[in-house]
Amino acid sequence: MYTPQAGIFALGTSSHAYLEFNILDASKREQFAATIAAIREPRTTTGGVNFVIGFRPELWSNLVPTDTPPGVEGFNRDIRGIEDFVMPATQHDALVWLSGSAYDVLFDMARSVVRDLTGLASLADETSSWPYRHDRDLTGFIDGSENPTLLDAPTAALIPEGAPGAAGSVLLLQKWKHNVNSWEALPIAQQERIMGRSKPDSVEFTDKATDAHIVRTDQDAFGKIFRRNMPYGGVEDHGTMFVGFSADQKRLANMLDSMAGITNGIRDALTRYTQPLTGSYYFVPSIESLRQLR
Repeated sequence: MYTPQAGIFALGTSSHAYLEFNILDASKREQFAATIAAIREPRTTTGGVNFVIGFRPELWSNLVPTDTPPGVEGFNRDIRGIEDFVMPATQHDALVWLSGSAYDVLFDMARSVVRDLTGLASLADETSSWPYRHDRDLTGFIDGSENPTLLDAPTAALIPEGAPGAAGSVLLLQKWKHNVNSWEALPIAQQERIMGRSKPDSVEFTDKATDAHIVRTDQDAFGKIFRRNMPYGGVEDHGTMFVGFSADQKRLANMLDSMAGITNGIRDALTRYTQPLTGSYYFVPSIESLRQLR
């Protein structure tokens, strides 16, 4: 039996930090991997901090080819949809996602991670995030209303036992910036039409527009994923960190194509009020696989 990284399912944490790294010298990738895998004992938390460690799929395949799910690849090309809409590819070599109950502890741990990787990797991107009104994103709508329960989440998120990469997961990480002024200028009824559900209580409409967000990202159509989205940013410049785990990368890729209008020429209406700034896929290996690196 293989064991998933516990941080994938560590709901209820109030502070988050996403650290993305690029290797400085490809010839030292094994040393880099060993260092990042040894940041902590993966099955426990350190100082109240949960860790999720992910690798660029091509890097993981090079490091542990026997534990790599077939066909998984990085976010290596921009997704170009209709009406000049683009989801940029900003793939990095590794991700360390920290979450916990207090940002000061997270801050210290993040600095420790960066110090441990000095000389091996550069910190390519860093984002901090926090919950808003318990479970809402900064559009004011409840986020993750279609998420599977924790009982069902492992089936959606984890590669099954017996398959290469067992208990691992494919993670899609994207930073979406909100056009807050345009969004907030819309009447609530128009916001609800764009989302496809009511704002106060997230009741799904029976008669939804074909470009409604809930239609373009329908998990009944693309397959279940497990989302851990969080808000990021400040008063004027903010948005959503999309954090989606799946046992099958195609579910995530097909969802993005649908949002961009590639699938059937219908673009997600929400993308007119949010702009994707980043895009990376990471393979999040099991604890046992991480231990092989050290």
